Amino acid sequence: MELELTVLVALGAVGMLAGFVDAIAGGGGLIAVPALLSAGLPPVVAFGTNKMQSVIGTGMAAFTYWRGGFVSLRALALPAVLTFLGAYLGAVVVRSIDTSILSYAVPAALILIAVYFAFAPRLSDTDRRARLAFPVFVPAMGFAIGFYDGIFGPGTGSFLTMGFVILFGLGLTKAAGNTKVLNLVSNLGALTLFVPSGDVVWSAAIAMAIGQLVGGYLGARTGIRFGARLIRPLVVIASIILALRLLVFR
Repeated sequence: MELELTVLVALGAVGMLAGFVDAIAGGGGLIAVPALLSAGLPPVVAFGTNKMQSVIGTGMAAFTYWRGGFVSLRALALPAVLTFLGAYLGAVVVRSIDTSILSYAVPAALILIAVYFAFAPRLSDTDRRARLAFPVFVPAMGFAIGFYDGIFGPGTGSFLTMGFVILFGLGLTKAAGNTKVLNLVSNLGALTLFVPSGDVVWSAAIAMAIGQLVGGYLGARTGIRFGARLIRPLVVIASIILALRLLVFR
């Protein structure tokens, strides 16, 4: 599929904005997917192209959080493997099931996340006592949310952040960093099907990926600098906007 240079430049700018927002609070797909659809890409191709370009920004954000000391790659090794497997299986299953029920269930869950992050006390960058054992249950969470990401996708970052905060007691900045690592892996798992199927427009993906490199880095640095003061309200805003989009623009 051929795209004009002006369209590619515009998509690059969209990629930078999407990467910035996604690195802090998730929800970059809210910006990227509509832009790809507006450029004339069919829905499935837009979804595959979005996964491809978002890998770059998510990877940059994950690397930046890791360099800042907010992520332990050793602790996430097994969760990453199971997240990849879950996303791959989800992408396989989605071709043979009806996912329409998710268009109602997911917005309800996102609204609950927004309410929790808006009103829950003591949400900060300070770690708290975990309710579940990290080595045992983070792999299970990764598999489940990776599976969801392969089937449907919207809200994956919000669900991961919520899990890391509520179940495993991580401060918000650490939760954001761990979320980026597992989100990166889930995107790669889905791409193992999208790329061979030809569901990626490479010119658009590359243009947006260049923007994602810049946006992902700046977003992660901004999240690290301002911490919970910024991450908390942006998670609330992203969750509400995504819920409304799923409910109204189906």
